[in-house]
Amino acid sequence: MMPTTSIITTPTPEPPFGSPKPLSPAKRSGELATKVTAAGGVILPAKSSVGGVDKVSTDGDEKLRDPADKPSSIAMGQHDDVEYIGINDPPSPTGATGHNNMKGLSIVPLIFLIFYEVSGGPFGVEDSVQAAGPLLALIGFLVFPFIWSVPEALITAEMGTMFPEDGGYVVWVSSALGPFWGFQQGWMKWLSGVIDNALYPVLFLDYLKSGIPALADGYPRVLAVLALTVALTYMNFRGLTIVGWVAVLLGIFSLIPFVIMGVISIPKIEPARWLVVDLHVVDWNLYLNTLFWNLNYWDSISTLAGEVDNPRKTLPKALLYALILVVAGYFFPLLMGTGAVPLNRDLWTDGYFSDVAKIVGGVWLRWWIQAGAAMSNMGMFVTEMSSDSFQLLGMAERGMIPEFFAKRSRYGTPSIGILFSASGVLLLSWLSFQEIVAAENFLYCFGMILEFIAFVRLRMKYPAASRPYKIPVGTVGSILLCVPPTILICVVLALSSLKVMIVSVVAIVIGLVMQPSLKFVEKKRWFKFSTKEDLPDLINADENSETLVYW
Repeated sequence: MMPTTSIITTPTPEPPFGSPKPLSPAKRSGELATKVTAAGGVILPAKSSVGGVDKVSTDGDEKLRDPADKPSSIAMGQHDDVEYIGINDPPSPTGATGHNNMKGLSIVPLIFLIFYEVSGGPFGVEDSVQAAGPLLALIGFLVFPFIWSVPEALITAEMGTMFPEDGGYVVWVSSALGPFWGFQQGWMKWLSGVIDNALYPVLFLDYLKSGIPALADGYPRVLAVLALTVALTYMNFRGLTIVGWVAVLLGIFSLIPFVIMGVISIPKIEPARWLVVDLHVVDWNLYLNTLFWNLNYWDSISTLAGEVDNPRKTLPKALLYALILVVAGYFFPLLMGTGAVPLNRDLWTDGYFSDVAKIVGGVWLRWWIQAGAAMSNMGMFVTEMSSDSFQLLGMAERGMIPEFFAKRSRYGTPSIGILFSASGVLLLSWLSFQEIVAAENFLYCFGMILEFIAFVRLRMKYPAASRPYKIPVGTVGSILLCVPPTILICVVLALSSLKVMIVSVVAIVIGLVMQPSLKFVEKKRWFKFSTKEDLPDLINADENSETLVYW
């Protein structure tokens, strides 16, 4: 027998004072709040209407609303006491936890996702010793986190818990500065992430080419890049939970050899080697870029906030533990490596830790660290692609890009976003390492400036809004918190080459043109644009609101 349902209709209550302008009387007279009683007697609120207003079907599918026909929006801190969900969907936050009953990310895989977004291990920090010597390298990885990593992680914790939805920093900037600048933030960050991700298949093959010379160049290398990208993209398609636990396994595999190397190296350490410094022979450009490259991207995890189990508590804790893991994962291998072997600054380049491992522990430890480096690149690839693709999903749910980007696979993953991100990686994989890093850093810096402005602006615009995690500083403190990283951003931008500046400015101009072009496409109805109906209204929010409602 087919399950039966009974329909109970009740008039929608009047909106509270300060909410967005209500619908016209003609529309309001026909709008009804409907409760659907499914088999088994479970009463679930659902949305029903007449006169063309959206309805929620009884098949449990996730519902998006057309911005052109949307009813009165939910303002910050206001709601109508009715949760609009499908019959088969449980009441839950936005994202994976509200999609097909999929379980959200727990704290352990989230920590390692952040770890791989930012670091991936001490692979690549060797250049800091070559540029400035052991003392400045060690000081840099202790002091620099307080200048850059801690402020960025704190802002991510506050804003990510204030806006626990896919889209992350795009939503922050949209709420503070409007949808135009929110789109620019999304474009620059997505492009920066895709450029960054184009690096990892190349680096992975660089670690393998010593054992497989055919992978050094030519068609075998091209085919290997393609095959690796397809395989890792498929892993992203299968689910974020899988990606998270793969990141845990890869992280453990990559870090254990450094723990072993540290223990073995203790008898060989000479503390005087740590104190070597010559300020007259310091490559400040290489030194600062190495620190910046290895300690940024803390905000990337915000685009997965809608996929996290209880993000208001889990996200700040995960950021704290990941910060400790990242700093320790850089500092202690540098401490042991520079103290256990005689200093030759010219040798301290990418991959030198494997040579240190051979000197300290033998060939077996060298091979383990080389394998760990290769696996680390895989981990960074899958986590970066997850952030990039879910960012596109979050932008689509906000109506910034066409609705098809919000489509999820049966595994809850943004299939179209994954395909677009993978295509970008393949198109950019021909760039050199130096070009990739420089172009990525330039775009990333512009995006961070918008984030800092949004953070301060939201502190001023919505001082009473609920912040499950709030940095214990006032408005002046918020501004001061952003000053050191902003100064660093200016230095990084000033050190960019003319070629990188031109390419990056062209990319920024494309974003400035793309947003109004998409609005024209939406107006002409060439593609469908929709806004997910259970997201708070960022435009008409009450500045005196005390809560931000997410279901």
